[in-house]
Amino acid sequence: MTGQIQQASTLADLGLTAAQGQEVQITGLSVDSRKVMPGHLFAALPGTAVHGAAFIETAIARGAVAVLTDAQGAQIAASHLTDVATIVAQDPRQALAQTASLWFGAHPGTVVAVTGTNGKTSVASFTRQIWETLGLAAVNLGTTGVEGAWSYPLRHTTPDPLTLHEVLARAAGEDVTHVAMEASSHGLDQRRLDGVMLAAAGFTNFTQDHLDYHESFAAYFDAKMGLFKRVLQDEGVAVINFDDPKGIEVAHIAHAQGQEVIGVGRHPDAQLRLKAQRYDGTGQDLLFEWNERPYQTRLPLIGGFQADNALLAAGLVIAAGADPHDVFSALSQLATVRGRMQLAATRENGAAIFVDYAHTPDAVATALRAMRPHVMGRIVVILGAGGDRDTQKRPLMGAAAAAHADVVIITDDNPRSEDPASIRTAVLAGALNGVGTPSVTEVGDRAEAILRGVDALGPGGALLIAGKGHETGQTIGEAILPFDDVEQASIAVAALEGRI
Repeated sequence: MTGQIQQASTLADLGLTAAQGQEVQITGLSVDSRKVMPGHLFAALPGTAVHGAAFIETAIARGAVAVLTDAQGAQIAASHLTDVATIVAQDPRQALAQTASLWFGAHPGTVVAVTGTNGKTSVASFTRQIWETLGLAAVNLGTTGVEGAWSYPLRHTTPDPLTLHEVLARAAGEDVTHVAMEASSHGLDQRRLDGVMLAAAGFTNFTQDHLDYHESFAAYFDAKMGLFKRVLQDEGVAVINFDDPKGIEVAHIAHAQGQEVIGVGRHPDAQLRLKAQRYDGTGQDLLFEWNERPYQTRLPLIGGFQADNALLAAGLVIAAGADPHDVFSALSQLATVRGRMQLAATRENGAAIFVDYAHTPDAVATALRAMRPHVMGRIVVILGAGGDRDTQKRPLMGAAAAAHADVVIITDDNPRSEDPASIRTAVLAGALNGVGTPSVTEVGDRAEAILRGVDALGPGGALLIAGKGHETGQTIGEAILPFDDVEQASIAVAALEGRI
């Protein structure tokens, strides 16, 4: 996206100083040299394959009057920078994000963000839903796009800073007052959220994912901690899942920044403490405490982990200024998030089919464990693994499925450019070597796998279709073919029960 507004701004207006002190009028911001227009500031950022400085000549030819880059970029393109204002920043991504914030202007007055390996989408959606129940104009922003009082599609969980700050400005223009954002590790590592003024930030959990991008677990965790170390202001509030092994460490990091901490979970030190859960076929009853005052509510959501997500969302809303009693009264109104333990269909024998975005070993195990108290019969799970992503987690996902389900069907997820059979082999190996002795089969075609999974359901049983959640396409090679797990589940039930 190219950042444009109707009036020009000087570099000083945007908090920038050129190396030689030049002052120019800026008419837009660009990170793609092909979208540069006359008067633009072009951000030449370091990349994984090529430095953006390689495109500075093109940007200038298209009319860029200023270039933001780092020392390496300035050296690479030195011969092209003599006639334009050049801003050399130690961290050009952070500088761009802060510039974009000033460029696009007003954001909604209350913004919170949540990070963690799993649960970000549910927490962000539940936060938005609570605000809406309280009568506030709110949206959640992340994997499922912008949803709520105003909707807008997004390509990434955490958009690039130009897109993000433009979306926030447009949301404000649509009279949205409250925003709950997902903060991905990629987005935090690339400084996409910098420049966003947060009232509060949340932490869900930390497990294996994205090691195709981050060089180590330590680097992955450090990227997530950027939300508290760099983005959340010192006067902000950190809402942290104390039950996660990393939770107390995150709390120490937040305290070191001077931030107030609200602990959530079963941990004895949690201010918002979950005391008990009682499950049935349509949801769960919760008993919890807020600063040692007891509350009870009905949560119409399947899966014990949803209580963790709902209470973390409640903590964020309280941290952003809402009355706790009003917040807790809103929990009974929460609705399932698309593709997150979503009831997709029910068989005539009462067996239920759920679709969930679980695509990490921990998420698969958590989802299956969470289903068990709600299910009287066998649990069937269908899963695969995405191509061109973290290869180490594939056998671990298979092992997690085998440890917690009665029937495991290995199928294709989004193979992308990889050979689908080789991906299935890795997942299958983990399932066959995992704990437990479930029935394990391999069915490459995802539609057929879903049909077989639905057919395997007996009375009181349940099927979990894991991995793709809300997605409506399957990426094979460079093609994205229409495929919706929820729709396929309904079709399978209708076909097996003679309705089509």
